[in-house]
Amino acid sequence: MVSFGLKYCLFLCLLVTINADEKKYSAKDKVIVYVNKVGPYSNPQETYHYYSLPVCRPTKIVSKELTLGEVLSGDRMAHSSYEIQFNEGVSNKQLCTLTLNNDELNALRLAIEEFYYFEFVVDDIPIRGFVGQVEETNLFPHKHHIYVYTHHHFDFHVNNNQIVYVNISTKEHPPTALDEDLAIPLKIQYTYSVKWHQTETSYKDRAKYITNTGFFPETLEIHWLSVINSMVLVFLLIGFIVIILSRILKHDLNRNTDEDDDGSPEEENGWKIIHTDVFRFPAHRELFCSILGVGSQFISIFTGILIFAVCGMFTVHRHGSLMASGIMLYAFTSCVAGYMSGRMYRQLQGEHWTWNIILTANLFTIPFFVVWCIINSFAWAYGTTQALPYTTVLILAFMWLFVGFPLTVLGGIFGKNWAGNFDAPCRTKNISREIPQVPWYRSSFARMLIGGFLPFSAISVELYYIFSTFWGREHYMLYGILTIVFIILLSVTACISIALTYFQLAAEDYRWWWQSILTSGSTGIFVFLYAVFFYLNRSKMRGTLQTLQFFGYTSIACYVFFLMLGTIGFFSSLRFIRYIYVNIKMD
Repeated sequence: MVSFGLKYCLFLCLLVTINADEKKYSAKDKVIVYVNKVGPYSNPQETYHYYSLPVCRPTKIVSKELTLGEVLSGDRMAHSSYEIQFNEGVSNKQLCTLTLNNDELNALRLAIEEFYYFEFVVDDIPIRGFVGQVEETNLFPHKHHIYVYTHHHFDFHVNNNQIVYVNISTKEHPPTALDEDLAIPLKIQYTYSVKWHQTETSYKDRAKYITNTGFFPETLEIHWLSVINSMVLVFLLIGFIVIILSRILKHDLNRNTDEDDDGSPEEENGWKIIHTDVFRFPAHRELFCSILGVGSQFISIFTGILIFAVCGMFTVHRHGSLMASGIMLYAFTSCVAGYMSGRMYRQLQGEHWTWNIILTANLFTIPFFVVWCIINSFAWAYGTTQALPYTTVLILAFMWLFVGFPLTVLGGIFGKNWAGNFDAPCRTKNISREIPQVPWYRSSFARMLIGGFLPFSAISVELYYIFSTFWGREHYMLYGILTIVFIILLSVTACISIALTYFQLAAEDYRWWWQSILTSGSTGIFVFLYAVFFYLNRSKMRGTLQTLQFFGYTSIACYVFFLMLGTIGFFSSLRFIRYIYVNIKMD
Protein backbone atom coordinates (compact mmCIF):
# COMPACT_ATOMS: atom_id res chain seq x y z
CA MET A 1 0.00 0.00 0.00
CA VAL A 2 2.90 2.37 0.76
CA SER A 3 4.47 1.47 -2.60
CA PHE A 4 1.21 2.32 -4.36
CA GLY A 5 1.08 5.66 -2.56
CA LEU A 6 4.60 6.58 -3.69
CA LYS A 7 3.77 5.66 -7.30
CA TYR A 8 0.66 7.82 -7.07
CA CYS A 9 2.75 10.72 -5.77
CA LEU A 10 5.15 10.33 -8.71
CA PHE A 11 2.23 10.40 -11.14
CA LEU A 12 0.81 13.59 -9.60
CA CYS A 13 4.23 15.19 -9.62
CA LEU A 14 4.74 14.39 -13.31
CA LEU A 15 1.28 15.70 -14.11
CA VAL A 16 1.93 18.98 -12.34
CA THR A 17 5.28 19.41 -14.07
CA ILE A 18 3.79 18.82 -17.51
CA ASN A 19 0.91 21.22 -16.94
CA ALA A 20 3.10 24.04 -15.67
CA ASP A 21 1.83 27.27 -17.22
CA GLU A 22 4.48 29.28 -19.08
CA LYS A 23 2.74 32.52 -19.94
CA LYS A 24 3.92 34.39 -23.03
CA TYR A 25 3.09 38.01 -23.81
CA SER A 26 2.68 39.94 -27.02
CA ALA A 27 3.52 43.59 -27.47
CA LYS A 28 1.28 45.90 -25.40
CA ASP A 29 -0.43 42.99 -23.62
CA LYS A 30 -1.65 43.99 -20.18
CA VAL A 31 0.57 42.90 -17.31
CA ILE A 32 -1.50 42.53 -14.16
CA VAL A 33 -0.03 43.64 -10.87
CA TYR A 34 -1.79 42.02 -7.92
CA VAL A 35 -1.57 43.63 -4.51
CA ASN A 36 -1.38 41.00 -1.79
CA LYS A 37 -0.59 41.83 1.82
CA VAL A 38 1.24 44.08 4.26
CA GLY A 39 2.64 43.45 7.71
CA PRO A 40 5.43 44.22 10.19
CA TYR A 41 8.81 43.11 8.91
CA SER A 42 9.76 41.44 12.20
CA ASN A 43 6.57 39.30 12.23
CA PRO A 44 6.39 37.50 8.86
CA GLN A 45 3.19 35.62 9.74
CA GLU A 46 1.30 38.71 10.90
CA THR A 47 -0.03 39.93 7.57
CA TYR A 48 -3.02 42.07 6.60
CA HIS A 49 -4.71 42.80 3.31
CA TYR A 50 -2.92 45.51 1.36
CA TYR A 51 -6.09 47.55 1.07
CA SER A 52 -6.42 47.67 4.87
CA LEU A 53 -4.05 50.67 4.65
CA PRO A 54 -5.04 54.03 3.12
CA VAL A 55 -3.46 53.41 -0.29
CA CYS A 56 -4.44 53.76 -3.93
CA ARG A 57 -7.15 51.32 -4.94
CA PRO A 58 -9.50 50.84 -7.90
CA THR A 59 -13.11 51.96 -7.72
CA LYS A 60 -14.22 48.33 -7.40
CA ILE A 61 -11.89 45.86 -5.70
CA VAL A 62 -11.71 42.58 -7.64
CA SER A 63 -10.07 39.67 -5.87
CA LYS A 64 -8.04 37.05 -7.69
CA GLU A 65 -9.20 33.43 -7.60
CA LEU A 66 -6.80 31.67 -5.27
CA THR A 67 -5.71 28.08 -4.93
CA LEU A 68 -5.99 26.17 -1.66
CA GLY A 69 -2.28 26.56 -1.01
CA GLU A 70 -2.41 30.33 -1.55
CA VAL A 71 -5.28 30.72 0.90
CA LEU A 72 -3.51 28.56 3.50
CA SER A 73 -0.37 30.68 3.05
CA GLY A 74 -2.28 33.86 3.88
CA ASP A 75 -2.39 35.26 0.33
CA ARG A 76 -5.30 37.61 -0.44
CA MET A 77 -4.49 38.92 -3.92
CA ALA A 78 -6.56 41.63 -5.60
CA HIS A 79 -6.28 43.71 -8.77
CA SER A 80 -4.42 47.00 -8.51
CA SER A 81 -4.64 50.33 -10.31
CA TYR A 82 -1.29 49.97 -12.09
CA GLU A 83 -1.64 50.10 -15.88
CA ILE A 84 1.34 48.28 -17.34
CA GLN A 85 1.72 46.97 -20.89
CA PHE A 86 4.32 44.45 -21.97
CA ASN A 87 7.56 46.07 -23.19
CA GLU A 88 6.08 49.56 -22.82
CA GLY A 89 8.04 51.87 -20.57
CA VAL A 90 6.31 54.26 -18.19
CA SER A 91 7.79 57.41 -16.70
CA ASN A 92 6.33 59.09 -13.63
CA LYS A 93 2.72 58.23 -14.35
CA GLN A 94 0.19 59.30 -11.76
CA LEU A 95 -1.45 56.40 -9.94
CA CYS A 96 -3.88 58.37 -7.76
CA THR A 97 -4.22 61.29 -5.38
CA LEU A 98 -5.30 60.47 -1.85
CA THR A 99 -6.88 62.80 0.65
CA LEU A 100 -6.18 61.45 4.13
CA ASN A 101 -8.14 62.37 7.22
CA ASN A 102 -6.68 62.23 10.71
CA ASP A 103 -7.53 58.55 11.35
CA GLU A 104 -6.13 57.40 8.00
CA LEU A 105 -2.99 59.44 8.52
CA ASN A 106 -2.44 57.95 11.98
CA ALA A 107 -2.96 54.43 10.59
CA LEU A 108 -0.36 55.06 7.89
CA ARG A 109 2.08 56.52 10.41
CA LEU A 110 1.65 53.55 12.74
CA ALA A 111 2.28 51.11 9.86
CA ILE A 112 5.50 52.89 8.92
CA GLU A 113 6.68 53.02 12.55
CA GLU A 114 6.09 49.25 12.75
CA PHE A 115 8.25 48.84 9.61
CA TYR A 116 5.44 47.48 7.47
CA TYR A 117 6.42 45.93 4.16
CA PHE A 118 4.09 45.24 1.25
CA GLU A 119 3.96 42.33 -1.17
CA PHE A 120 2.80 42.48 -4.78
CA VAL A 121 2.59 39.57 -7.21
CA VAL A 122 3.39 39.92 -10.92
CA ASP A 123 3.21 36.83 -13.13
CA ASP A 124 3.39 34.65 -9.99
CA ILE A 125 6.57 36.44 -8.87
CA PRO A 126 6.40 38.01 -5.38
CA ILE A 127 7.95 41.48 -5.07
CA ARG A 128 8.31 43.38 -1.83
CA GLY A 129 9.15 46.80 -0.49
CA PHE A 130 8.68 48.96 2.58
CA VAL A 131 5.70 51.27 2.98
CA GLY A 132 7.86 54.10 4.30
CA GLN A 133 10.81 54.95 6.47
CA VAL A 134 11.56 56.49 9.87
CA GLU A 135 14.45 58.88 10.50
CA GLU A 136 15.68 59.47 14.04
CA THR A 137 17.38 62.65 15.23
CA ASN A 138 19.80 62.42 18.14
CA LEU A 139 19.63 66.13 18.95
CA PHE A 140 17.81 67.32 22.04
CA PRO A 141 14.86 67.16 22.12
CA HIS A 142 14.75 63.77 20.46
CA LYS A 143 12.46 63.59 17.41
CA HIS A 144 11.75 61.17 14.63
CA HIS A 145 10.43 61.91 11.18
CA ILE A 146 8.07 59.62 9.29
CA TYR A 147 8.10 59.40 5.50
CA VAL A 148 5.89 57.47 3.09
CA TYR A 149 7.12 56.19 -0.26
CA THR A 150 4.85 57.62 -2.93
CA HIS A 151 6.67 56.35 -6.02
CA HIS A 152 7.07 52.75 -7.16
CA HIS A 153 9.57 51.89 -9.88
CA PHE A 154 9.21 48.49 -11.59
CA ASP A 155 12.12 46.78 -13.36
CA PHE A 156 10.99 43.93 -15.62
CA HIS A 157 13.53 41.40 -16.90
CA VAL A 158 12.19 39.51 -19.92
CA ASN A 159 13.36 36.80 -22.29
CA ASN A 160 11.50 35.48 -25.35
CA ASN A 161 8.30 37.40 -24.53
CA GLN A 162 8.25 35.94 -21.01
CA ILE A 163 8.74 37.69 -17.70
CA VAL A 164 11.71 36.17 -15.88
CA TYR A 165 12.11 38.52 -12.95
CA VAL A 166 10.52 41.66 -11.50
CA ASN A 167 11.96 44.10 -9.00
CA ILE A 168 10.31 47.06 -7.29
CA SER A 169 12.14 50.08 -5.94
CA THR A 170 10.74 52.81 -3.73
CA LYS A 171 13.68 55.23 -3.70
CA GLU A 172 13.62 56.63 -7.22
CA HIS A 173 11.86 59.73 -5.87
CA PRO A 174 12.17 61.38 -2.43
CA PRO A 175 9.49 60.25 0.05
CA THR A 176 6.72 62.44 1.42
CA ALA A 177 6.90 63.60 5.03
CA LEU A 178 4.08 62.72 7.45
CA ASP A 179 5.03 64.97 10.36
CA GLU A 180 2.65 65.85 13.15
CA ASP A 181 2.29 69.52 12.17
CA LEU A 182 0.80 68.83 8.72
CA ALA A 183 -2.54 70.31 7.77
CA ILE A 184 -5.49 67.90 7.83
CA PRO A 185 -6.83 66.66 5.43
CA LEU A 186 -3.54 65.83 3.72
CA LYS A 187 -3.25 65.27 -0.03
CA ILE A 188 -0.69 62.73 -1.26
CA GLN A 189 0.06 62.02 -4.90
CA TYR A 190 1.25 58.52 -5.85
CA THR A 191 3.19 57.82 -9.07
CA TYR A 192 4.93 54.90 -10.70
CA SER A 193 7.37 54.14 -13.52
CA VAL A 194 8.25 51.01 -15.49
CA LYS A 195 11.47 49.97 -17.21
CA TRP A 196 12.09 46.83 -19.29
CA HIS A 197 15.35 44.89 -19.56
CA GLN A 198 16.38 41.95 -21.72
CA THR A 199 18.04 39.03 -19.96
CA GLU A 200 19.68 35.81 -21.12
CA THR A 201 18.16 33.85 -18.24
CA SER A 202 15.51 31.46 -19.55
CA TYR A 203 12.00 31.21 -18.15
CA LYS A 204 12.70 27.72 -16.80
CA ASP A 205 15.59 29.08 -14.72
CA ARG A 206 13.72 32.03 -13.29
CA ALA A 207 13.17 30.25 -9.97
CA LYS A 208 16.95 30.05 -9.50
CA TYR A 209 17.27 33.67 -10.62
CA ILE A 210 14.77 34.80 -8.02
CA THR A 211 16.36 32.65 -5.33
CA ASN A 212 19.78 34.15 -6.03
CA THR A 213 18.51 37.48 -4.70
CA GLY A 214 17.34 35.94 -1.42
CA PHE A 215 18.60 34.27 1.71
CA PHE A 216 20.60 31.22 0.67
CA PRO A 217 23.34 32.21 -1.81
CA GLU A 218 25.29 34.19 0.79
CA THR A 219 25.64 31.15 3.04
CA LEU A 220 25.35 28.27 0.58
CA GLU A 221 29.03 27.31 0.78
CA ILE A 222 28.95 27.34 4.58
CA HIS A 223 25.72 25.37 4.40
CA TRP A 224 27.28 22.57 2.36
CA LEU A 225 30.34 22.43 4.59
CA SER A 226 28.13 22.17 7.67
CA VAL A 227 26.08 19.37 6.13
CA ILE A 228 29.21 17.47 5.08
CA ASN A 229 30.58 17.87 8.60
CA SER A 230 27.34 16.48 10.02
CA MET A 231 27.45 13.58 7.57
CA VAL A 232 31.00 12.64 8.61
CA LEU A 233 30.12 12.75 12.30
CA VAL A 234 26.95 10.74 11.71
CA PHE A 235 28.72 8.05 9.68
CA LEU A 236 31.40 7.75 12.34
CA LEU A 237 28.70 7.43 14.98
CA ILE A 238 26.81 4.78 13.02
CA GLY A 239 30.01 2.86 12.32
CA PHE A 240 30.99 3.00 15.99
CA ILE A 241 27.61 1.66 17.10
CA VAL A 242 27.58 -1.11 14.49
CA ILE A 243 31.12 -2.27 15.34
CA ILE A 244 30.58 -2.21 19.12
CA LEU A 245 27.23 -3.98 18.99
CA SER A 246 28.43 -6.58 16.50
CA ARG A 247 31.43 -7.42 18.69
CA ILE A 248 29.34 -7.63 21.85
CA LEU A 249 26.66 -9.74 20.21
CA LYS A 250 29.23 -12.00 18.60
CA HIS A 251 30.83 -12.56 22.00
CA ASP A 252 27.45 -13.28 23.64
CA LEU A 253 26.36 -15.71 20.92
CA ASN A 254 29.74 -17.47 20.83
CA ARG A 255 29.66 -17.91 24.60
CA ASN A 256 26.21 -19.43 24.30
CA THR A 257 27.49 -21.87 21.64
CA ASP A 258 30.52 -22.84 23.74
CA GLU A 259 28.29 -23.59 26.69
CA ASP A 260 26.14 -25.87 24.54
CA ASP A 261 29.23 -27.72 23.26
CA ASP A 262 30.62 -28.22 26.77
CA GLY A 263 27.31 -29.48 28.07
CA SER A 264 27.72 -27.45 31.26
CA PRO A 265 25.88 -24.19 30.74
CA GLU A 266 26.55 -21.39 33.16
CA GLU A 267 23.82 -19.28 34.68
CA GLU A 268 22.31 -16.96 32.09
CA ASN A 269 22.53 -13.22 32.55
CA GLY A 270 21.95 -10.04 30.61
CA TRP A 271 19.60 -9.96 27.66
CA LYS A 272 19.39 -13.75 27.34
CA ILE A 273 17.89 -14.32 30.77
CA ILE A 274 14.79 -12.25 29.93
CA HIS A 275 13.90 -14.23 26.79
CA THR A 276 10.62 -15.30 28.42
CA ASP A 277 9.57 -11.66 28.97
CA VAL A 278 11.04 -9.67 26.09
CA PHE A 279 8.05 -10.36 23.82
CA ARG A 280 5.46 -9.62 26.49
CA PHE A 281 2.98 -7.29 24.77
CA PRO A 282 2.85 -3.68 26.00
CA ALA A 283 0.06 -1.97 27.92
CA HIS A 284 -2.32 0.47 26.22
CA ARG A 285 -2.14 -1.30 22.88
CA GLU A 286 -4.72 0.97 21.21
CA LEU A 287 -2.61 4.08 21.78
CA PHE A 288 0.61 2.20 21.04
CA CYS A 289 -0.59 0.98 17.64
CA SER A 290 -2.15 4.34 16.81
CA ILE A 291 1.22 6.04 17.31
CA LEU A 292 2.86 3.54 14.97
CA GLY A 293 0.14 4.04 12.36
CA VAL A 294 0.22 7.85 12.36
CA GLY A 295 4.03 7.83 12.50
CA SER A 296 4.13 5.61 9.39
CA GLN A 297 1.73 8.02 7.71
CA PHE A 298 4.00 11.00 8.32
CA ILE A 299 6.99 9.09 7.02
CA SER A 300 5.00 8.56 3.81
CA ILE A 301 4.03 12.26 3.73
CA PHE A 302 7.63 13.44 4.10
CA THR A 303 8.75 11.01 1.42
CA GLY A 304 6.02 12.20 -0.94
CA ILE A 305 6.88 15.85 -0.34
CA LEU A 306 10.55 15.19 -1.12
CA ILE A 307 9.54 13.42 -4.34
CA PHE A 308 7.40 16.41 -5.31
CA ALA A 309 10.32 18.72 -4.55
CA VAL A 310 12.72 16.71 -6.71
CA CYS A 311 10.20 16.98 -9.57
CA GLY A 312 10.35 20.76 -9.29
CA MET A 313 6.84 21.34 -7.98
CA PHE A 314 7.79 23.73 -5.17
CA THR A 315 9.14 26.92 -6.71
CA VAL A 316 8.88 30.57 -5.77
CA HIS A 317 6.20 31.19 -8.38
CA ARG A 318 3.91 28.41 -7.14
CA HIS A 319 2.43 30.06 -4.09
CA GLY A 320 1.41 27.69 -1.31
CA SER A 321 2.13 24.54 -3.35
CA LEU A 322 4.07 22.94 -0.48
CA MET A 323 1.26 23.46 2.02
CA ALA A 324 -1.43 22.29 -0.41
CA SER A 325 0.58 19.16 -1.21
CA GLY A 326 0.97 18.43 2.49
CA ILE A 327 -2.80 18.67 3.00
CA MET A 328 -3.54 16.39 0.04
CA LEU A 329 -0.91 13.86 1.07
CA TYR A 330 -2.22 13.78 4.61
CA ALA A 331 -5.72 13.00 3.37
CA PHE A 332 -4.71 10.30 0.90
CA THR A 333 -2.09 8.63 3.11
CA SER A 334 -4.60 8.14 5.90
CA CYS A 335 -4.93 4.59 4.57
CA VAL A 336 -1.29 4.01 5.58
CA ALA A 337 -2.08 5.02 9.18
CA GLY A 338 -5.13 2.76 9.31
CA TYR A 339 -3.32 -0.18 7.71
CA MET A 340 -0.23 -0.08 9.95
CA SER A 341 -2.24 0.51 13.10
CA GLY A 342 -4.82 -2.19 12.35
CA ARG A 343 -2.16 -4.70 11.33
CA MET A 344 -0.06 -4.17 14.46
CA TYR A 345 -3.11 -4.16 16.73
CA ARG A 346 -4.21 -7.51 15.32
CA GLN A 347 -0.73 -8.98 15.83
CA LEU A 348 -0.72 -7.78 19.45
CA GLN A 349 -4.04 -9.57 19.95
CA GLY A 350 -6.02 -6.41 20.64
CA GLU A 351 -9.75 -6.76 21.23
CA HIS A 352 -11.11 -3.20 20.73
CA TRP A 353 -10.47 -2.77 17.02
CA THR A 354 -13.07 -0.02 16.51
CA TRP A 355 -11.63 2.13 19.28
CA ASN A 356 -8.15 1.63 17.84
CA ILE A 357 -9.20 2.94 14.40
CA ILE A 358 -11.03 5.95 15.87
CA LEU A 359 -7.98 6.78 17.98
CA THR A 360 -5.72 6.44 14.94
CA ALA A 361 -7.89 8.83 12.91
CA ASN A 362 -7.87 11.47 15.66
CA LEU A 363 -4.43 11.09 17.21
CA PHE A 364 -3.03 13.97 15.15
CA THR A 365 -6.24 15.62 13.95
CA ILE A 366 -7.64 16.63 17.35
CA PRO A 367 -4.42 18.21 18.78
CA PHE A 368 -3.89 20.07 15.50
CA PHE A 369 -7.51 21.23 15.42
CA VAL A 370 -7.34 22.56 18.99
CA VAL A 371 -4.13 24.50 18.32
CA TRP A 372 -5.46 25.80 15.00
CA CYS A 373 -8.74 26.96 16.56
CA ILE A 374 -6.90 29.02 19.17
CA ILE A 375 -4.54 30.59 16.62
CA ASN A 376 -7.25 31.19 14.04
CA SER A 377 -9.49 32.84 16.63
CA PHE A 378 -6.72 35.32 17.49
CA ALA A 379 -6.04 35.86 13.77
CA TRP A 380 -9.73 36.66 13.22
CA ALA A 381 -9.66 39.08 16.14
CA TYR A 382 -6.60 40.82 14.71
CA GLY A 383 -8.07 40.81 11.19
CA THR A 384 -5.01 39.24 9.56
CA THR A 385 -4.91 37.30 6.32
CA GLN A 386 -3.74 34.22 8.25
CA ALA A 387 -7.34 33.73 9.42
CA LEU A 388 -8.89 31.17 7.08
CA PRO A 389 -12.25 31.97 5.45
CA TYR A 390 -15.12 29.75 6.51
CA THR A 391 -15.32 28.28 2.99
CA THR A 392 -11.72 27.01 3.25
CA VAL A 393 -12.44 25.62 6.71
CA LEU A 394 -15.44 23.71 5.31
CA ILE A 395 -13.34 22.35 2.44
CA LEU A 396 -10.69 21.05 4.83
CA ALA A 397 -13.34 19.59 7.15
CA PHE A 398 -15.09 17.79 4.29
CA MET A 399 -11.73 16.55 2.98
CA TRP A 400 -11.00 14.88 6.32
CA LEU A 401 -14.56 13.67 6.85
CA PHE A 402 -15.08 12.18 3.39
CA VAL A 403 -11.50 11.29 2.39
CA GLY A 404 -9.17 11.03 5.38
CA PHE A 405 -11.41 9.24 7.87
CA PRO A 406 -12.89 6.71 5.38
CA LEU A 407 -9.41 5.86 4.11
CA THR A 408 -8.24 5.32 7.69
CA VAL A 409 -11.10 2.88 8.27
CA LEU A 410 -10.46 1.16 4.94
CA GLY A 411 -6.76 0.81 5.69
CA GLY A 412 -7.58 -0.56 9.13
CA ILE A 413 -9.85 -3.21 7.60
CA PHE A 414 -7.14 -4.35 5.20
CA GLY A 415 -4.53 -4.28 7.96
CA LYS A 416 -6.69 -6.39 10.25
CA ASN A 417 -7.56 -8.97 7.60
CA TRP A 418 -4.07 -9.25 6.11
CA ALA A 419 -2.14 -9.34 9.39
CA GLY A 420 -0.39 -12.59 10.24
CA ASN A 421 0.61 -13.84 13.65
CA PHE A 422 3.29 -12.05 15.64
CA ASP A 423 5.47 -15.21 15.67
CA ALA A 424 7.76 -14.34 18.56
CA PRO A 425 11.00 -16.37 18.56
CA CYS A 426 10.60 -17.06 22.31
CA ARG A 427 7.68 -18.13 24.41
CA THR A 428 6.35 -15.72 27.03
CA LYS A 429 5.70 -16.93 30.57
CA ASN A 430 2.55 -15.98 32.43
CA ILE A 431 4.44 -14.47 35.37
CA SER A 432 6.86 -11.67 34.61
CA ARG A 433 10.25 -11.55 36.27
CA GLU A 434 11.38 -8.78 38.57
CA ILE A 435 13.33 -5.91 37.01
CA PRO A 436 16.57 -5.07 38.87
CA GLN A 437 17.51 -1.55 39.90
CA VAL A 438 19.90 0.32 37.60
CA PRO A 439 22.15 3.37 38.18
CA TRP A 440 20.90 6.77 37.04
CA TYR A 441 23.01 6.83 33.87
CA ARG A 442 21.16 3.72 32.62
CA SER A 443 17.69 5.03 33.51
CA SER A 444 14.91 5.81 31.04
CA PHE A 445 15.54 9.55 31.37
CA ALA A 446 19.22 9.16 30.47
CA ARG A 447 18.31 7.02 27.45
CA MET A 448 15.82 9.67 26.32
CA LEU A 449 18.49 12.37 26.55
CA ILE A 450 20.93 10.36 24.44
CA GLY A 451 18.30 9.07 22.01
CA GLY A 452 16.92 12.56 21.44
CA PHE A 453 20.12 14.59 21.31
CA LEU A 454 22.08 12.51 18.79
CA PRO A 455 19.42 12.58 16.02
CA PHE A 456 18.86 16.26 16.77
CA SER A 457 22.58 16.96 16.28
CA ALA A 458 22.31 15.44 12.80
CA ILE A 459 19.68 17.98 11.72
CA SER A 460 20.57 21.01 13.83
CA VAL A 461 22.31 22.79 10.94
CA GLU A 462 19.37 22.32 8.59
CA LEU A 463 16.88 23.39 11.26
CA TYR A 464 18.26 26.93 11.16
CA TYR A 465 17.57 27.25 7.43
CA ILE A 466 14.13 25.65 7.73
CA PHE A 467 13.12 27.94 10.57
CA SER A 468 14.54 30.98 8.78
CA THR A 469 12.51 30.28 5.65
CA PHE A 470 9.27 29.03 7.17
CA TRP A 471 9.15 31.93 9.64
CA GLY A 472 10.55 34.38 7.11
CA ARG A 473 9.79 35.64 3.63
CA GLU A 474 12.13 33.40 1.63
CA HIS A 475 11.44 30.09 -0.10
CA TYR A 476 13.34 26.93 0.75
CA MET A 477 14.90 25.51 -2.43
CA LEU A 478 17.71 23.20 -1.24
CA TYR A 479 15.67 20.02 -1.39
CA GLY A 480 18.66 17.87 -2.32
CA ILE A 481 20.33 18.75 0.96
CA LEU A 482 17.05 18.25 2.80
CA THR A 483 16.71 14.75 1.34
CA ILE A 484 20.21 13.84 2.51
CA VAL A 485 19.51 15.21 5.98
CA PHE A 486 16.20 13.30 6.15
CA ILE A 487 17.94 10.02 5.31
CA ILE A 488 20.66 10.75 7.88
CA LEU A 489 18.01 11.52 10.51
CA LEU A 490 16.23 8.21 9.97
CA SER A 491 19.51 6.27 9.94
CA VAL A 492 20.81 7.82 13.14
CA THR A 493 17.47 7.33 14.88
CA ALA A 494 17.40 3.64 13.93
CA CYS A 495 20.99 3.00 15.06
CA ILE A 496 20.66 4.87 18.33
CA SER A 497 17.39 3.11 19.09
CA ILE A 498 18.98 -0.30 18.50
CA ALA A 499 21.96 0.52 20.71
CA LEU A 500 19.85 1.87 23.57
CA THR A 501 17.45 -1.05 23.33
CA TYR A 502 20.36 -3.48 23.62
CA PHE A 503 21.73 -1.73 26.71
CA GLN A 504 18.25 -1.76 28.24
CA LEU A 505 17.91 -5.51 27.63
CA ALA A 506 21.45 -6.10 28.95
CA ALA A 507 20.25 -4.49 32.21
CA GLU A 508 17.52 -7.19 32.30
CA ASP A 509 14.78 -4.63 31.61
CA TYR A 510 12.32 -6.08 29.10
CA ARG A 511 10.01 -3.02 28.92
CA TRP A 512 11.42 -1.92 25.58
CA TRP A 513 8.18 -1.46 23.65
CA TRP A 514 7.16 1.97 24.89
CA GLN A 515 10.74 2.88 25.72
CA SER A 516 11.84 2.54 22.09
CA ILE A 517 9.16 5.05 21.05
CA LEU A 518 9.89 7.51 23.85
CA THR A 519 13.66 7.34 23.38
CA SER A 520 13.56 8.04 19.65
CA GLY A 521 10.62 10.44 19.79
CA SER A 522 12.34 12.60 22.42
CA THR A 523 14.10 14.34 19.51
CA GLY A 524 10.96 16.44 19.28
CA ILE A 525 11.75 17.90 22.71
CA PHE A 526 15.17 19.04 21.53
CA VAL A 527 13.63 20.56 18.40
CA PHE A 528 11.23 22.54 20.59
CA LEU A 529 14.08 23.75 22.79
CA TYR A 530 15.91 24.87 19.66
CA ALA A 531 12.76 26.68 18.56
CA VAL A 532 12.75 28.63 21.84
CA PHE A 533 16.40 29.54 21.27
CA PHE A 534 15.66 30.59 17.68
CA TYR A 535 12.72 32.76 18.74
CA LEU A 536 14.69 34.56 21.45
CA ASN A 537 18.10 34.89 19.78
CA ARG A 538 17.79 34.42 16.01
CA SER A 539 14.59 36.28 15.18
CA LYS A 540 12.96 39.62 15.87
CA MET A 541 9.43 38.27 16.15
CA ARG A 542 7.24 39.75 18.85
CA GLY A 543 3.62 40.34 19.73
CA THR A 544 0.87 38.06 20.98
CA LEU A 545 -0.31 36.80 17.60
CA GLN A 546 3.14 36.04 16.18
CA THR A 547 4.27 34.36 19.41
CA LEU A 548 1.13 32.25 19.52
CA GLN A 549 1.55 31.22 15.90
CA PHE A 550 5.23 30.37 16.32
CA PHE A 551 4.95 28.22 19.41
CA GLY A 552 1.59 26.72 18.48
CA TYR A 553 2.63 25.42 15.08
CA THR A 554 6.13 24.55 16.32
CA SER A 555 4.56 22.37 19.02
CA ILE A 556 2.60 20.53 16.33
CA ALA A 557 5.79 20.06 14.28
CA CYS A 558 7.59 18.63 17.33
CA TYR A 559 4.65 16.30 17.92
CA VAL A 560 5.06 15.07 14.33
CA PHE A 561 8.76 14.48 15.01
CA PHE A 562 7.82 12.41 18.06
CA LEU A 563 5.35 10.26 16.12
CA MET A 564 7.58 9.74 13.10
CA LEU A 565 10.89 9.08 14.84
CA GLY A 566 9.21 7.01 17.56
CA THR A 567 7.87 4.74 14.83
CA ILE A 568 11.33 4.41 13.27
CA GLY A 569 12.83 3.61 16.66
CA PHE A 570 10.29 0.91 17.47
CA PHE A 571 10.46 -0.98 14.19
CA SER A 572 14.27 -0.84 14.22
CA SER A 573 14.36 -2.22 17.76
CA LEU A 574 11.80 -4.90 16.92
CA ARG A 575 13.82 -6.13 13.97
CA PHE A 576 17.00 -6.13 16.05
CA ILE A 577 15.40 -8.04 18.92
CA ARG A 578 13.97 -10.65 16.59
CA TYR A 579 17.42 -11.12 15.08
CA ILE A 580 19.30 -11.68 18.34
CA TYR A 581 16.70 -13.94 19.95
CA VAL A 582 16.17 -16.13 16.92
CA ASN A 583 19.90 -16.95 16.97
CA ILE A 584 20.07 -18.33 20.50
CA LYS A 585 18.95 -21.77 21.66
CA MET A 586 16.33 -21.93 24.36
CA ASP A 587 14.98 -24.85 26.35
